[in-house]
Amino acid sequence: MLGSRFFFIAFVPVLAFAQVPNPAPALPAQQSPAAPAQGAVAPGAAPEAVAAQPSRPVLTPEQRGDIFMARKMYREAIDQYRQAPETAIVLNKMGIAYHQTLDLRSAERYYERSIKRDPKYSEAVNNLGTVFYAQKNYGRALRQYQKAIKINPTTASIYSNLGTAYFARKEYKEAFAAYQQAVKLDPEVFEHHSSYGVLLQQSTVEERARFHYYLAKMYAQAGMIDQAVQCVRKSLEEGFKERNKFIEEPEFAVLKDNDDFKALMAQEPRAL
Repeated sequence: MLGSRFFFIAFVPVLAFAQVPNPAPALPAQQSPAAPAQGAVAPGAAPEAVAAQPSRPVLTPEQRGDIFMARKMYREAIDQYRQAPETAIVLNKMGIAYHQTLDLRSAERYYERSIKRDPKYSEAVNNLGTVFYAQKNYGRALRQYQKAIKINPTTASIYSNLGTAYFARKEYKEAFAAYQQAVKLDPEVFEHHSSYGVLLQQSTVEERARFHYYLAKMYAQAGMIDQAVQCVRKSLEEGFKERNKFIEEPEFAVLKDNDDFKALMAQEPRAL
């Protein structure tokens, strides 16, 4: 995800990568021993051919690290970032690389170093929260996400992380409010990150059903009919027991004329 902000998500929350000022060029491919290297001049070439040869772009260690990250070569990326100046951005990138290798202790250390270098760097503040979430320390994760939101209140993925932490603590109303704000900032925030995969894998069927109920309610309130109906379907398939909520709660009124929604409401409750 080279370009703007690097976010590693997860419901399992989203990791924020740093801004990259200019896209790094690709690493040069290996040359065949029988062929001249790129930019090299064949023996006997005319002098004007030498002058016409394009110069190969020089990559900084940070750029090389970014390329290795894009290729999911995290150890190689770490080696390159170690050679770069220790800015808050580079330290955050090292934290992400360690996080991707599941070395949470090292990831936490580098996120903390990034924050120490720049306390207002919301990406690193968010990412430290994702470490706490992975450690199931949801209270500390919440506090980190709240700090990140104070610094940068316009990033949808941080609100989705906040909602995920609330949901893990079974604080459903707070989770719903955070998810609402995430969708308000970016209607496609959940599609971007496939965010609820790991959360749902770690949840009971009842919790999954409730989660999709809240997502359906959120999408309906935002006028996103297709997404709302899809989440209603998932919630019912997972045995959501309070079917009457889909009929009685005002947020779902926008679905009443939708044929798919009416068909779902007409089905017999699923026995699990």
